[in-house]
Amino acid sequence: MVELINILVVDDELNVRQLLSKVLTKEGYRVYTACDGIEGLELLQTISIDIIISDIKMPRMSGIEFLHKVKEIEPDIGFILITAFATTETAIEALKSGAQDYVTKPFDFAEILTAVKKLSITNQHGYNYNFKQENENFETSSNSPTMIDILQLAKQVAGSGSTVLLTGETGTGKEVIASAIHRWSPRRDKSLIKVNCGAIPDNLLESELFGYEKGAFTGAVSSKPGRFEFADGGTIFLDEIGDISPSLQVKLLRVLQQKSFERLGGLKTIVADVRVIAATNKNLFEEVKQKRFREDLYYRLNVVPIHLPPLRERPEDIENLINYFLENSANISGINAPKIMSADALDCLKNYYWPGNIRELENIIERCVVISSGSIIHVNCLPIEIRESNMDFAVNQENETMLNAAIDNREKEVILKAIQENNGNKTKAALALGISRRSLHRKLQKYDMVD
Repeated sequence: MVELINILVVDDELNVRQLLSKVLTKEGYRVYTACDGIEGLELLQTISIDIIISDIKMPRMSGIEFLHKVKEIEPDIGFILITAFATTETAIEALKSGAQDYVTKPFDFAEILTAVKKLSITNQHGYNYNFKQENENFETSSNSPTMIDILQLAKQVAGSGSTVLLTGETGTGKEVIASAIHRWSPRRDKSLIKVNCGAIPDNLLESELFGYEKGAFTGAVSSKPGRFEFADGGTIFLDEIGDISPSLQVKLLRVLQQKSFERLGGLKTIVADVRVIAATNKNLFEEVKQKRFREDLYYRLNVVPIHLPPLRERPEDIENLINYFLENSANISGINAPKIMSADALDCLKNYYWPGNIRELENIIERCVVISSGSIIHVNCLPIEIRESNMDFAVNQENETMLNAAIDNREKEVILKAIQENNGNKTKAALALGISRRSLHRKLQKYDMVD
């Protein structure tokens, strides 16, 4: 039995709605139905839906129109379109409109279940398609000298078409940089397809990347192009590349070397001009040494390496990021949402270690906006672990100050004793202490002991 997920089936044919409802309910999903897009939109006002399965051709409102309306209301809903045409063009049109997947008529229920399972497993974050040029945003600007250099490198690399490998901890903004590279590149008007390789089971990932032919496996009732075909002329972003299996590594290596591949179960070689940007939070060089990642693939991916530093190493950006996320949250939550962070809360956030990096910061700001009752976010709105972390930081600072004072007092005593034992001769005292005459003079100045 799968985790309970709400699915909305939208089709003008009653028998299709009834059959899909029966099959999906048997698999453990909670199913709602609507005869067209207008009725579907009315249902969305009262019911929380995770996945929508919709026909394209319907009266009053087409499936594409319905999809656009849904994405305006709930952009994170998983969307599967049913089309009567099994062409790459119609598939791309569906994906351009924001759908995560499509199936063709006449469809096999196994194919529907496979499509739903993919969205369920990836929690709607495994695939992310962006075919439109994005606007320059705050997240690709920085006050950190390190990040400024990284952004300059990204702009320089964007026009080359070279493969880029983005590394860094989770939440450091690798996906943002990948989007920026595509946006700054000559491929900006073509598709940008993002695939989270770590969120998709290995047996599904191969068919998603390279497509499959009819009959390649159970449920493959028609041929289907893969993500590399959709990205032809554009860019594909392969996140969590370190998680793919050895067998898939071989096929990906061939794509990078020859720009060609075959669909699963197919014999025809498909050529695709795709710029690859990969990302990982793993140390791929160490993975190569441990024989878990192919050395030849590593060097093919690592043409232009860009390492993103963790947020704790770019403190210059914390305040601006806080203000940026506050403004975003205020725009979403309404004009009464808090837009200012108090000085003590700001200091608390600046002193935090940020194991989850920028993503953690964004989530915390969203939390603060929700629970804050006034126009200013105070320190008591912050999670307890952040407040306790700052208490530990303050104690450590105090302990360090006490330790330094104790060390200074002891050093002063040793210096005085050496000078006394050498009858005030500072040259002999320095020799006895094992330091130079100049070093001794500096220490005497430090402790205000100069005659």
